[in-house]
Amino acid sequence: MQFGMCTGPQNAQAAKAAGWDFIEGHTQAMFQGESDQVDLSPLKQLPLPLPSANCLVPGSLKIVGPQVDFEALRRYMTNVLTRAGQTGVHTLVFGSGGARGVPEGFDRDKARSQILDFLRMSAPIAQQNGVTLVIEPLNRSECNIINSVAEAMTYVREVNHPAIRCLVDSYHFWLEDEPLANLEAAMPWIGHVHVADKVGRTAPGESGAPEQSPYDAFFRTLKTGNYRGLISVECKGFDIAQDSPRIIAFLREKWNNV
Repeated sequence: MQFGMCTGPQNAQAAKAAGWDFIEGHTQAMFQGESDQVDLSPLKQLPLPLPSANCLVPGSLKIVGPQVDFEALRRYMTNVLTRAGQTGVHTLVFGSGGARGVPEGFDRDKARSQILDFLRMSAPIAQQNGVTLVIEPLNRSECNIINSVAEAMTYVREVNHPAIRCLVDSYHFWLEDEPLANLEAAMPWIGHVHVADKVGRTAPGESGAPEQSPYDAFFRTLKTGNYRGLISVECKGFDIAQDSPRIIAFLREKWNNV
């Protein structure tokens, strides 16, 4: 299994030296912009692979609500997906709680339809560029829609497109007290994995509350489900040089012994 950390390209050399297999970047920071003159060459010359990126859509570009500008969304996604494909990024994470959150009083069925429209619009563009969009369930303190793997899977199944898959993030999964049965049922469609401890969203194994973050059962479910993707650490900041060897050793020990 390959383990990576969520960080900017400027930290790729430090991440490599610390023992990570890849980095996961920030979509908006790397690919946003209307200009055709965005210089992608530095992203193609990193010392570590850059296979994935998160933070897909800025909160100011609404996917849900009365202020949705669908053509602006189409332009944005076309630019981002094209640039991702050009740099070898094959997985983009659709969390984007600020963009997809449902405004107070807004019809939830309409909100669901708007998210489906966004995914259906984006899917063929993603496929054309060799990119998969993975829907990230977020806990209810961060977003008020798509809060579980089970809920995310209703979108994956309804869109029914190979470029749309589901992500599971251990932090959100545990915070929402989702049963492992939901992950087991979703395994054929799990396209990416994030990990962090439940308590404080610290790096894996760093919270001091192992009973709150049952990695053995979580990893066993992924293994039993024949997961062959990547696992990214998405957590509160840590010292790359000092803390990474301990975090990586924890993850490898957990993965190899279930």
